[in-house]
Amino acid sequence: MSKERFVVIGGVAAGMSAASRAKRNRPDMEVAVLERGSFVSYGSCGLPYFISDLVKDVQGLVVYDAAFFKEKRGIDVLTRHEVTSIDPGAKLVLARNLEQDKEVKLSYDKLAICTGASPFYPDLPGVDLKNIFVIRTAEDGVALKGFLKEASPKRAVIIGAGLIGLEMAEAFRARGLEVTVIKRPGSILKMLDDDMVKLVEDELKTKSVELVKDAVIQEFEGDAEGRVRAVVLAQGTYQADFVLLATGAKPNSKLAGQAGLRIAANGTIVVDNKMQTTNPDIFAAGDCVGQRHLITDKNVYIPRGTTANRQGRVAGDNASGGNEVFEGVIGTAVSKIFDLTVARTGLNSAEASAGGYDFVSSTVAHPSHAHTYPAPEPEDITIKLIMDRATGKLLGAQMIGKMGVAKRIDIFATALHKSMTVGEISRLDLSYSPPFAPVWDSVLVAANVALRKLGGNNR
Repeated sequence: MSKERFVVIGGVAAGMSAASRAKRNRPDMEVAVLERGSFVSYGSCGLPYFISDLVKDVQGLVVYDAAFFKEKRGIDVLTRHEVTSIDPGAKLVLARNLEQDKEVKLSYDKLAICTGASPFYPDLPGVDLKNIFVIRTAEDGVALKGFLKEASPKRAVIIGAGLIGLEMAEAFRARGLEVTVIKRPGSILKMLDDDMVKLVEDELKTKSVELVKDAVIQEFEGDAEGRVRAVVLAQGTYQADFVLLATGAKPNSKLAGQAGLRIAANGTIVVDNKMQTTNPDIFAAGDCVGQRHLITDKNVYIPRGTTANRQGRVAGDNASGGNEVFEGVIGTAVSKIFDLTVARTGLNSAEASAGGYDFVSSTVAHPSHAHTYPAPEPEDITIKLIMDRATGKLLGAQMIGKMGVAKRIDIFATALHKSMTVGEISRLDLSYSPPFAPVWDSVLVAANVALRKLGGNNR
C-alpha cells in the first residue's frame, strides 16, 4: 500500500514551514516540495543587507538548503521545478524541470499552494529596458548585486517609497551611490500617519537621499543599447544608471484560479482559518492568500514573512491530520531606515477612519532609556497611539526612534491581541533598568498621555 503524499508548491517561508510541520506530524507521509528558484528556506527580508554587502554571500540568507531537508527531515525538495498546472480531479501536479527542460508529473493526496507574490510592474513605456531591477527573490538579489559589482554605477533611482524602497535606499547609500526615491501621488510609508512620516523624510534628507513626491511618471528613457538612462516625470527628468522598482507586489494566484479554486477580489486565494481552500484536499498559505484583520474583522492583504511562516505551519498541520487555526493579523511591522527604527501595529488614522471608528489620537516623545545611563545618550522615541473614543480600547500604535522601538511595538501588538484599553496598558508592570528604559517606560507614558486625551477616564 503506497504512502500518503503531501505536495507543496513553493519552497520559501510558507512552503517549507508547511512541509516541515506535516513531516513532523506524520513521519510516514511522503512530502515533496516543488520550487521554481534555486534557493529554498531563505529570508527575503535580508536582501537589502545582502545588497549593501553587510551579508557577503547569498547563502548567508539561506536558513537550510535542499540537502538539509532531504537528509535531516526526509523531505524531497525539487528546485528549478516550475509548476505549470494542477489537476484536482486526477490529483496531479504538472511541472517543468527547468534544468532539463522536461515535464514532471507528481500525484498528491494533499496539496499546499505556497506560490508567494510577484513584483508589480507599472504599465509605463520603457519598463522592460535593461538595468531595471526588482528585489523580491534571492535570484533578484544575486542579479542586482552582480550588476553593482560589474557595472560600478553611480546613480540609482528607486520607484516607490514603502519599506522595501527605503531599506534599499539605505543599502545603495552604503555602497556610495547617489540615490533618488520617486513616489507617485500619496504619502511615503502609507503604514504611518503623515506627522510620523515627516520624521522619516527628515532622516532621508540628512542621509542625502533625494525624495521626489507626488511624481507623475511618464516613461523610462533608454540609450541605443536598450539600457535605462533616465526616468521622465511630468515635472522633470532624473538621470539613472539603473532603476529599482519597489512598487508593491501582487499575489501569485493564477495556478489556483486555473485549478478552479476561489479567488478573492484582491487576487488572493480564498482560504478558511485552517488554510483550506474551496477544495478540501488543497491548502494555501503565504503571500498568495489574504488574512483576517483581528481589529476590523475584514479580509486584508498584508504580506509578511512572519505571517507566511505561521500560515504555512497551520496548512502543514491540517494537511497531515491536525486541527490548527490561523486567527489573523494586526499588521505589525518594524524596519530599519538608516538610523531610525520605524514600527507600527494595528490601525493608523486613515485605516481607523475607513473602518468607521470614532477615534482619538495622541503623540508623545520620551527617552529610550534613563539619563543615568549616558552611553549611548538617551534618544527620544516618538509614539503615536490611536484609540476608540467611547471605550478607550487601543486601535493602533506607531513608533519612530533610534533605540528600543522593536521591543515596545511588540508590547502594543500584544495589547491589541488582547483588546486592551490604554488604561490597562498604563498599569502594565514593565521591566526597568537604566540602560534599557526610564523608570516610567515610554509605553506607560504614551498610555498616560492617551488617557488624558480621552478625558482622564482610567479605563
